[in-house]
Amino acid sequence: MYVAVVGKGLVGAEFVDQLLSLPVPSNPFNIFSISSSKKTWIRPQGLVHTEWKKAFESSASDASDTVTLLKSTLGTEMETLVKAGHKVVLVDNTSSDTIAQLYPRFLSAGVNVITPNKKAFSSDLTLYEEILTAGMSSGAKFYNESTVGAGLPVISTLKDLVTTGDNVSKIEGVFSGTMSYIFNNFSTSSRNGPTFSSVVTKARELGYTEPHPADDLNGADVARKLTILSRFIPELLPLLPQGYISVDTKSLVPPALKNIATGDEFIQALPTFDDAMERLRTEALQEGKVLRYVGVIDVATQTIKASLEKYDVNHAFATSLGGSDNIIMFHTNRYGERPLIIQGAGAGAAVTAMGVLSDLLRFT
Repeated sequence: MYVAVVGKGLVGAEFVDQLLSLPVPSNPFNIFSISSSKKTWIRPQGLVHTEWKKAFESSASDASDTVTLLKSTLGTEMETLVKAGHKVVLVDNTSSDTIAQLYPRFLSAGVNVITPNKKAFSSDLTLYEEILTAGMSSGAKFYNESTVGAGLPVISTLKDLVTTGDNVSKIEGVFSGTMSYIFNNFSTSSRNGPTFSSVVTKARELGYTEPHPADDLNGADVARKLTILSRFIPELLPLLPQGYISVDTKSLVPPALKNIATGDEFIQALPTFDDAMERLRTEALQEGKVLRYVGVIDVATQTIKASLEKYDVNHAFATSLGGSDNIIMFHTNRYGERPLIIQGAGAGAAVTAMGVLSDLLRFT
């Protein structure tokens, strides 16, 4: 099976390392192409593990951009391999919306697609339906486990529940590693905790947030993940015609800071709004609860929302989380009295790449 890897950043490089560390006799994959935003390396005979980074740097050709490459040289090479009877997989490790728009083309041509890129599956319903149609017409597959929960088996579990006939009534969870870290440290059962702005600042220093923390605090990442999950539940498919934009999302970005251009300026201004978050924390403490930023898909009421909610101090969302963990609960007919819970690291290159690799191994 021929594999074209697009994106060689933290996740992309880790994915290549993990794939090439599989036992050689049983490894059926041939990485014939690796592309970054400015360079591409294509070698149909494949590569050797100890050489790949050196080979890429020394022999990769300049490329104007990845999208142009996919529309021309690399795209043609993949389609030629399919026509010759080979199985081909495009592994998109970018977060590019433009590359996501090309998925229908490649699926139609018989190229399988695996990606942690959330854009294609959380945008307009039209694109998602084009992806489904393209795959059905050619028989090519797409897998996107790492778009929700990194390497956690969230999507595969939901698909198994649905395809085996279980009735999913509700999905709720802490889907953002950034929000998990922030509220695990800001809202606890003890009093006199740190200020909200200091926790956000620390999260940024540790690399848990985007360079501009507003990109996390606005809830868009959680909304995208809810969109992706909801689209595996047939009765919810029409609910989000504009994708994540259609999700009822509560932003934690103060309106006065909404248009601040840089992350540094945002961090400097955020302490002005600590009092408002302190009031919410105090109110929760008085009720014996903690604050958690959660996503909820309620099938019965057809409600899909991302918001800051209160949970009892004995609830799993209060007691089970640490660091930047994700936790997702599935309420179904079969898991009625006690929900099915998936929990663990929801971010990081190693676990994200593992999720991508696990999708690739579905072809073996």
